[in-house]
Amino acid sequence: MTKFKIKVGDTVKVIAGDHKGSEGQVLQIIKDKNRAIVEGVNLISKHTKPSAQNPQGGIVKKEASIHISNLSLTENGEAVRVGYKVEEGTKTRVSKKTQNAI
Repeated sequence: MTKFKIKVGDTVKVIAGDHKGSEGQVLQIIKDKNRAIVEGVNLISKHTKPSAQNPQGGIVKKEASIHISNLSLTENGEAVRVGYKVEEGTKTRVSKKTQNAI
């Protein structure tokens, strides 16, 4: 299974594709498809039938997944590459640019 440098709750920036430049928090990661769902990015209109939970039905805006390769972790609003550093037996993610822990 692939290991990702992006985790749920991280603030990421879209670096490629139609939504390039937009930022948001990661809501979910779909490991088997190498995709993530980011808050407020890649919105789609889903047509829903009336049901018991939604008696009105209609069109609902929701986030669709986006490929992990099109996302970059941000530090102070700037996209950074991620490395790892082991200190006292604990592995932490660090910014390659500033060497600060993320």
